[in-house]
Amino acid sequence: MSNGLDAVVHGMRIHPVKSVGGYDTAQAAVEPWGLAGDRRWMLVDTEGTAVTQRERPGLALSSAATLPGGGVRLSAPGRDDLVVEPPEPIAAVGVTLFGNKFKAVTAADEAHAWFSAYLGTEVRLMHLDDPARRRTINPKYAPNGETVSFADGYPLQIATRASLDALNALIAQGGHPAEGPLPMNRFRPNVVIDGTEAWAEDTWSRISIGEVTFRVAKPCGRCVITTTDQATAERGKEPLRTLARHRRIGRSLAFGVLVIPEDTGIIRIGDALKVLA
Repeated sequence: MSNGLDAVVHGMRIHPVKSVGGYDTAQAAVEPWGLAGDRRWMLVDTEGTAVTQRERPGLALSSAATLPGGGVRLSAPGRDDLVVEPPEPIAAVGVTLFGNKFKAVTAADEAHAWFSAYLGTEVRLMHLDDPARRRTINPKYAPNGETVSFADGYPLQIATRASLDALNALIAQGGHPAEGPLPMNRFRPNVVIDGTEAWAEDTWSRISIGEVTFRVAKPCGRCVITTTDQATAERGKEPLRTLARHRRIGRSLAFGVLVIPEDTGIIRIGDALKVLA
């Protein structure tokens, strides 16, 4: 099946630390649980519960870049950069992410101190050395027991430029032009596709990008993080106000799709996206 257009990968972004700024890349390895290096680190509070931009919008102003060997370089306003190496998997402790309890490995003390000083509250940085530690994805969408990293629930998120253009047009029509147009980084996708029609992703159930095939699990339901300006950490009402009017799918305010790899390989900017089903 063809999607009838020349759909290609326009951009890719890896977020090494959940809810922290990431970096663009021209190519990425697709692993069973997502792009290599994506969301393998996460902040937790003193109870071991995930800390994200939902509670701490200032995380938008921090960033992380993956280093050879799996470490990360952390940056944030007012803080010196910090290099954090992957910890030895001997200090695994319980963490909780959206009610899902599993074990992750505690990073070095200086990483906890760095983020705690930046946020003004005590947090710890955790590393997911083995995504198999986490409970599998909802079996409704992952009958083969696929798992995921520290992403919300699925290995990759894909969005299209045409749908963002359409959403921004709806925001402008809604009489609140000052809150638009929104950039793609509000949605923090892994892969951005160009060359489709608006909302074409609603019809996908199986796709290929380059040498990798993906099963499309569901539309991506959106939360308050999308209302956070990733350059200022300030919050508004868009896009949730407009999504609630025009993109309510089931109980979700939907933008983009969540996908599960059926195999592994390399994907690159410029790779064709083909709709298989």
